[in-house]
Amino acid sequence: MTALSAGAPPASFAPLPVEVRDVHLSDPLVEPLLAGLSAEYRARYHDLLTEEQHRAEMAHYAAEEFAPPVGALVLLLVDGEPVAGGALRRRLEPELGEAARLARPDARDADGVPAVPTAELKRIWTHDAHRRQGLARRVLAELEARARDLGYPRLYLTTGPRQPEAAGLYRSTGYTPLTAAAAGEPADLAEEQPFGPLPFEKWLTT
Repeated sequence: MTALSAGAPPASFAPLPVEVRDVHLSDPLVEPLLAGLSAEYRARYHDLLTEEQHRAEMAHYAAEEFAPPVGALVLLLVDGEPVAGGALRRRLEPELGEAARLARPDARDADGVPAVPTAELKRIWTHDAHRRQGLARRVLAELEARARDLGYPRLYLTTGPRQPEAAGLYRSTGYTPLTAAAAGEPADLAEEQPFGPLPFEKWLTT
């Protein structure tokens, strides 16, 4: 899942000088990103995820998955301190979402596994003190550029059901919702879990 806060910057907003840096998961600068994500998930999903499930989610992926040639991890720094960031990895597992909502029917095989090289966006975060300044959009743009450079024609991500600001951001930046809930439509509870992840895709090539 991804955690961030969307929204357009205030009219009086003056952009801060932002440094974009590609880092390894082991870089100490990544620690505030992971700590921020962890606190966000605990606050929003404390009644849905056990502490064991929470720790498992945060430690699920190896560092190499977020490093070239298959991945990337990007931080936005202000005065040398991380204020936002995100990562991508190659998605090899079956995806969530309805096949009928895919932009291209050949995006997946019969088991739901990506049939084209697909980058999954993960660990997207904005510091509480720096939200509503367009940083989440900047992170998305940086990750999309790196996905193109790594040869991915398609992106996939999920966000949580209690992060409507994230879902709204993805819809507003060209990501296709793959369930009714992700689209902001009334969900058919016979088909969708009311608290399930919200999946999206985006093609980088036409």
